[in-house]
Amino acid sequence: MKKTFLALALAGLTLATATHAQTADPKTEWAAKVVALQQGPELDRLIDQITESSVQDLINTWGPKLDANVPKARQAKATEDMNAELKKYSEDTRKVISSKVAKVSTDAMVPAYAERFTVDELKQLAAFFESSAVKKYQAAAPALGNVFVQKLLEAARPDVAARAKQFDDSAAKIVGSAPPAGAGKPPAKK
Repeated sequence: MKKTFLALALAGLTLATATHAQTADPKTEWAAKVVALQQGPELDRLIDQITESSVQDLINTWGPKLDANVPKARQAKATEDMNAELKKYSEDTRKVISSKVAKVSTDAMVPAYAERFTVDELKQLAAFFESSAVKKYQAAAPALGNVFVQKLLEAARPDVAARAKQFDDSAAKIVGSAPPAGAGKPPAKK
């Protein structure tokens, strides 16, 4: 009796595996693999950028309100409290965004890749993303991006500062006062 049950169970497992193999779409499987291979340091950086943008929106909204509504004597404490809340918000927001990656990848990106590429092309993309050169590139990309941004800021700083001074001069004529302290300074180094 045990042998018969075991044989039936194995036959059922074999049938289930064969059925899965027949119904599984290789294009979707390869698309899922390509999407998974792309998720590395660049994805983490994107999540950080989205989070920072959300935090900056809050700062832009609440910074002026803090300045206008909190007496000068309490502003240092209020700023400290706001910064603590912003830190919590940032951590929570990063977790929320990170938690949505798998679902969005599965629901949106896998079908998008499957629609745009053949199975052969998806296999080629998978091989590309699995290559050691691409893995090395993905690891180096954030640092390379920082080098580019730093050099771009250095190259643009004098022209941007000159244009900011022109704006300050024009704004002073329109508003009728001198530019605020610190205005017209070049962008800060990152």
